[in-house]
Amino acid sequence: MKAALMYGPNDIRVEETDKPLCPKDGLILKIMSVGLCGSDIRNLTTDSRKGNYPFIYGHEIVGFVDEIGEEQIKYKVGDRLFLFPGTYCMECDECISGHSENCSNTAVAKLAGTGGFAQYVAVSGEKIRRGGIYDIPDDVSFDAASLGEPLTSVFACLENVKVGYPDTLVIIGAGPIGCFMAQLAKIRGAQKVIMIDINEKRLEMAKQFGIDITVNSSDEDPIEAIKTLTGGKGAAKVISATPVNATQTQSIHMVKKGGLVVFFGGVPKGSMTELDCNLIHYNNIWIKGHFGASYSQSKRAFQLAISPAFPTEKFVTHILPLDKINEGIQLTKTGEAIKVVLHPWD
Repeated sequence: MKAALMYGPNDIRVEETDKPLCPKDGLILKIMSVGLCGSDIRNLTTDSRKGNYPFIYGHEIVGFVDEIGEEQIKYKVGDRLFLFPGTYCMECDECISGHSENCSNTAVAKLAGTGGFAQYVAVSGEKIRRGGIYDIPDDVSFDAASLGEPLTSVFACLENVKVGYPDTLVIIGAGPIGCFMAQLAKIRGAQKVIMIDINEKRLEMAKQFGIDITVNSSDEDPIEAIKTLTGGKGAAKVISATPVNATQTQSIHMVKKGGLVVFFGGVPKGSMTELDCNLIHYNNIWIKGHFGASYSQSKRAFQLAISPAFPTEKFVTHILPLDKINEGIQLTKTGEAIKVVLHPWD
């Protein structure tokens, strides 16, 4: 089969490799669309495997069943499936407490995490039994269904922090995730959504997702801009959706007294964010970290992604063959693309 193999940082080669064997209690999924995620790009451009190469990334996987094992009875050849990368044991303390996204059973959590930048992926029987595989209706495109994965964490975040009317919400970062957040915030009833970024092209593209005001932080002080736009009070909620420590530092200066700040974007490992703790203390600012989604949230996010209420066609700006994965990475990094979806069979 054809696959995009990573041999090191920025060394991604599309070449022929062995098709995976079908597990006797599992299946082989023929991948029709796979989204290019920001975390994929971070992994592909750094020494993410610490020398353990080659490796196939890609986790926003949709396709149809190409082959089933002799002991597999749940699915049949031809079924259209969305493969959620998270898998939860539902037995550990984290799962039982309602935070299955933090499942401490690492063996279970890694059952279906990656391997999507290829024409086929094997799905084990244990993954099928544990769940996280959803049927794609016949009238929904594979490209649209692939957005079910990146939407999941956004869906969970906005639900967990109760974004809604009459919130003024500030989103720092106009990448795909920031755009998802803006659109979903409006669906949830946020009164005003303000987007901050340093890339004017990204900000212009983001305006179609219900954003009321954009702020280019390379042209003006974003903290002062938010204070001005909110009559000096600050926003009800601020989400830092970038991989940059500086935006986390800025975010607590943009939120109102008693407001909520969310650290959504992962920053470089080992890096430290400088915070004004007196400001946090005396202004009663709440800070929440966000990662992942529960099983319930992943299913509902997928249902939203394939529904008419969510304009998937606006988010997918580039559809490229797998051979052009490196072009897709550059389009995303420069801000020319909102969401790149790769087709392994084109």
